[in-house]
Amino acid sequence: MAAKAGAFSDIQDTFFAYVRDIKYATLITVDRKNRPRARVLFPVWEVVDGHPVGWLAAYKTPIKTAHLAGNPHTTYAYWSPRQNAAFVDSVSAWAEDEESRHHAWDLYVKGSPPGLGYDPAQYWRGGPTDPQYHVIRIDPWRIQLVRGADLRSTIWYPDS
Repeated sequence: MAAKAGAFSDIQDTFFAYVRDIKYATLITVDRKNRPRARVLFPVWEVVDGHPVGWLAAYKTPIKTAHLAGNPHTTYAYWSPRQNAAFVDSVSAWAEDEESRHHAWDLYVKGSPPGLGYDPAQYWRGGPTDPQYHVIRIDPWRIQLVRGADLRSTIWYPDS
């Protein structure tokens, strides 16, 4: 049975340690026929008012756009060979405003959490105003952490 975390702060250090170690997440969306699609991406994370918020720099492909428009519920799955895992069930949406684009860019550059990030100019040479650079905001509604050493699981819900 999984333990319940009462506040994100109860799992924050472990969550950030896992995502820093694993780095890449498998993003799962569903199409209009409810068929899953997975792709590997690199979100960054911060805490806003005690809750985790993720940001994903991405190309705005027709498939991602259609999937998020049809069903914004997504899962970001992290897994390491040590069997540590994090599953982030969330609502994801394109953040088109200039402030969000710049904010996410800055989080990638500085590393958020510290130790997790990269220079997005490697992909978008025009900086945060590059027309090919887009941002997805990730608002988790559930996070499950699984510790590989003993498969102990902890689940956080915002309302728990």
